[in-house]
Amino acid sequence: MKRIGITLPSAFAALLAAVVLAAMPAGPARAQELTGTLAKARETGAITIGYRESSVPFSYLNARKEPIGYSIELCRALVTAIEDAVNKSLAIKWVPVTPDTRIDAVASGKVDLECGSTTNNLERQKRVSFSPTMFVSGTKVLVKKGSPIKSFRDLAGKKVAVTAGTTNEKTLRDLSEKFKLNIDLRVARDHAESFALVKSGQADAFATDDVLLYGLIAQDAAKADYEVVGDFLSYDPYGIMYRKGDPQLNKVVIDTFQVLAEDGEIDRQYKRWFLRKLPSGESINLPMSAQLETIIQTMSVKAE
Repeated sequence: MKRIGITLPSAFAALLAAVVLAAMPAGPARAQELTGTLAKARETGAITIGYRESSVPFSYLNARKEPIGYSIELCRALVTAIEDAVNKSLAIKWVPVTPDTRIDAVASGKVDLECGSTTNNLERQKRVSFSPTMFVSGTKVLVKKGSPIKSFRDLAGKKVAVTAGTTNEKTLRDLSEKFKLNIDLRVARDHAESFALVKSGQADAFATDDVLLYGLIAQDAAKADYEVVGDFLSYDPYGIMYRKGDPQLNKVVIDTFQVLAEDGEIDRQYKRWFLRKLPSGESINLPMSAQLETIIQTMSVKAE
């Protein structure tokens, strides 16, 4: 079978195929009994992936303007599993999404999988489904070195950049109201634009998930001029988004993540994107947290 964009170890590929195929209808009737996204993929011969342009190192564009990153590789493994489930090679169609458009893109069917840096929370679960947790982050603040801002209380009266449609925007609005900080929020379209507001002096700080801040700094030519400060202001578990009410796809996603965890593929991809040099030559150098290690270990255990 054709594999699109990812080279899987043969033993891992065989294990993945066995797990997925065991869950699907057997024989010639399989294609007729497929529903939801799997039926759509079988009919069209394609899967549509929503990607982010600047969520380093999860989902972003390389020098050739191709989507790459940790989330992208996990989604490619999901595409391989979907291929096995529908017994057909699939093309990947790439659609850019922003924090403000990503949930609508999934819910409306514009994209089949959203592969970025999206926090799984109860409010979003009302509209979309999420894969098991693939990363754990939290809101922190980026400032220029020498800034008097060291904690969220120092944001009182300051201009703070946030990205539209993120949980971080809500976190900052709630903090400002609760502690009467009167923060002047500057809402940007994506993380690159938010960072640019700090670089240009139009904002005193940029608040988003800490790992995304480290990724932006690592890629910037003037990285020595910026730092991430303060305590975590929120808890943000990331997952791959897909449509709600699609039980066949949901089972493929859950089973595939179990295989990825059991085989060690999630750990390998983590090391590739967080500990080794990125294609740009820089490294985020962020070891896996004990929290994420526990999540992955638990994920690797098959449910009885």
